Amino acid sequence: MAIVVNLDVMMAKRKMSLNELSEKVNITLANLSILKTGKAKAIRFSTLEAICEALYCQPGDILEYIDE
Repeated sequence: MAIVVNLDVMMAKRKMSLNELSEKVNITLANLSILKTGKAKAIRFSTLEAICEALYCQPGDILEYIDE
């Protein structure tokens, strides 16, 4: 089982760059990049909430469960 992060998909749909999202959410580019590439081991709910607010989406739009 795996959790897949679709942050890049939502950013593309909203035509938002990593730099722009970083500024809106107040998260470093390095941490957003780790999340975007799926290398993150965890995410705080406050971070997820801020990302959802900036991208006008739901948590399920960003996180997906895949049964391997």
